[in-house]
Amino acid sequence: MAKRIDVSGLSAYYGNHKAIDDISMTVEPRSVTAFIGPSGCGKSTFLRTLNRMHEVTPGGRVEGKVMLDDENLYGSGVDPVAVRRTVGMVFQRPNPFPTMSIFDNVAAGLRLNGSYKKAELAEIVERSLKGANLWNEVKDRLNKPGSGLSGGQQQRLCIARAIAVEPDVLLMDEPCSALDPISTLAIEDLIGELKERFTIVIVTHNMQQAARVSDRTAFFNLAAVGQPGKLIELDDTERIFSNPSVQATEDYISGRFG
Repeated sequence: MAKRIDVSGLSAYYGNHKAIDDISMTVEPRSVTAFIGPSGCGKSTFLRTLNRMHEVTPGGRVEGKVMLDDENLYGSGVDPVAVRRTVGMVFQRPNPFPTMSIFDNVAAGLRLNGSYKKAELAEIVERSLKGANLWNEVKDRLNKPGSGLSGGQQQRLCIARAIAVEPDVLLMDEPCSALDPISTLAIEDLIGELKERFTIVIVTHNMQQAARVSDRTAFFNLAAVGQPGKLIELDDTERIFSNPSVQATEDYISGRFG
């Protein structure tokens, strides 16, 4: 079931370097929120704090609070691995497990998290591949390696793998940046379908993509090189792109910097 994210006073560090500073925002359930901003302003770092992947980086630490409905993901006793099951992630480059079949790629998370009967596993794999709009393309070669698919198909396979464990939230870090225009369109269409079931947050450098797929857009920026990234503005996507309330947002969207 899709859940609401409430972030308050969140800062993230790499060792002594503060990467993002004092970010507070709400992400509504069953919606798509896009993060935009110039390179190095902390969009992907912030995204990775939402499922505690930032801590995996050496020296990575977080201050502040991330609430998923009424649970603090950084509360004492919260298992980061359990958080990552609840808040799934799709990365910039498709990363199917190269030695695994298409079927086993989708089933990997399920097998880690519990024991399933063969028929039950097959049913979830089929449902997940259908959910990722990939079933018709791969149903006759489920035992072939996932690495044999095209780039766009591999990315949809990774989405199928992420949704198979039924997360509440789906994070996407530039999921189309390595894809051709036709595959990009397929992923964008898929995002529109998935938001009926999941809360989705996407980082993108593509302004047109943010405008096409998201309900709300957050603009991040940094005051100067070496300074931490900050959330400058968050609003309905249509308003951000037509009438932003902060001059820096308008300057970025109109291509004056970035």
